[in-house]
Amino acid sequence: MSSNKILFGFHAVTVRLKTHPTSISEIHYDTTRRDQRMRAFVDRARDGGAKLIESDDDRLAKIAGTTRHQGVVAKVTALAMPQFLDDVIETIEGMPMVLVLDGVTDPHNLGACLRVADGAGAHAVLAPKDHAVGLNATVAKVASGAAETVPYLMVTNLARTLKELKEYDVWVVGTSDQAEKSIYDLDLNRPIAFVLGAEGDGLRQLTAKTCDELVRIPMQGSVESLNVSVAAGVCLFEALRQRTAKPA
Repeated sequence: MSSNKILFGFHAVTVRLKTHPTSISEIHYDTTRRDQRMRAFVDRARDGGAKLIESDDDRLAKIAGTTRHQGVVAKVTALAMPQFLDDVIETIEGMPMVLVLDGVTDPHNLGACLRVADGAGAHAVLAPKDHAVGLNATVAKVASGAAETVPYLMVTNLARTLKELKEYDVWVVGTSDQAEKSIYDLDLNRPIAFVLGAEGDGLRQLTAKTCDELVRIPMQGSVESLNVSVAAGVCLFEALRQRTAKPA
């Protein structure tokens, strides 16, 4: 059964207005903001038939649970999303591309990963229930609408789920600073799941052992690793590049 949830920030609420306007029960907005961005947003919400409620900053912060709401908070009905891996894989047309996050507990990182996954056309983001952050309003804001479009599946046993992906002929590629091969050495024009760990910690040992292959992202500067969302972008968009490249 669908439940109510809170969305805040211009991007997250605007995407919901665009994709599922009837799921919005009401939008609270800061009447002290009279800039062009707010005026355009209010006009769009009104044209879309949304119920608009004038509010102040204190009320908005109380509803959103944060002061980082940008003056826009919406009460919406949660959308039905796939709950199981089978529901995702069996409905994919073409080659699956999945992002797997092992140990990512920061909501800002998850939101950014969902945004990257949506941009690259990934079909789902997977994470273990006991080593991950769940979807919340902060994730939705950072994801800029992608939390509404990319299924986020939290699984009980990540290693077992990776094995299930293999049963669907999905090639499971993990990232490791210690790997010999580079991401650019691989032919990614195939069903694939990229497995990334948290910045600094990397993949857990069992997760790394379950991968079909480990690769590294070449680093030329002084930093040792990339933020997980940036690393996800490198991997997913390299796969997209290879899949869409024109034959020589």
